[in-house]
Amino acid sequence: MEWRGRRGSGNIEDRRSARGTARAGGIGGLGLIAVLVIGYFLGIDVTPLLQDTAAPPRSGPVEMTAQDRAAGEFVSVVLADTEDIWAQVFADQIGRSYDPATLVLYKGVTASPCGNASGATGPFYCPGDRKVYLDTDFFTTMEQQLGAQGDFAMAYVVAHEIAHHVQDELGILGQANAVRARVSQADSNQISVRIELQADCLSGIWARQVSKTFGTIQKGDFEEAVNAARQIGDDTLQRNAGQRPMPHTFTHGTAAQRSGWFLRGLKSGDLGDCDTFAAKKL
Repeated sequence: MEWRGRRGSGNIEDRRSARGTARAGGIGGLGLIAVLVIGYFLGIDVTPLLQDTAAPPRSGPVEMTAQDRAAGEFVSVVLADTEDIWAQVFADQIGRSYDPATLVLYKGVTASPCGNASGATGPFYCPGDRKVYLDTDFFTTMEQQLGAQGDFAMAYVVAHEIAHHVQDELGILGQANAVRARVSQADSNQISVRIELQADCLSGIWARQVSKTFGTIQKGDFEEAVNAARQIGDDTLQRNAGQRPMPHTFTHGTAAQRSGWFLRGLKSGDLGDCDTFAAKKL
């Protein structure tokens, strides 16, 4: 993906140098990464597992490395692309304006109306303040532990979280979460899967329009996003964690479903083709 030297978004809230940022400690290396990855993608907040070993909040600012700065610039460009694309899609397909989200960059732990954002929660969209929360260290986890390499795999993550904001803008997310609060855990998980797969499909629409509008897609970019979608399927993650896949616990969809719905949006470009809630087969 060609991103250097391109417009960045003004809707970035960078908390990475804020005082009082806490880092998880105690569980080290691969053990910590495994706990965080499994917790996030299985829909489990593993923060309580880390509390006893968490280091006290740092008293000074977090050091910003060259890698941190580059990751922030990359996310800013991807976010700007989502703003331009969704403004265009909203105007063309539903005749209304798009109100962009703010994206919060942080390191370690930061607060949100949806609870603390940390490595244990992974990237997420919070409807409470209409912001996306992202610790760019997650990109390292994707590449080194999940086998999801490439800058467009990282762009897919940003696009997926912004897609939840698109769902929020369309009134879909609020309605779906209201139903989830009234049903059984199993039914709630099924609704969650449909929410996530729709976000994957919307990410595919975004990728298609980026290629058509900006011409910044390079050879292999779409394949990187498809691979990322496969690597973070619930069945793949449970299998890689040494577990037998348990469909009733799935909250994001299988590898085939996630990659399939991304490709559906990529090929179609039509919001109407991303209605996972009306689909008889996911």
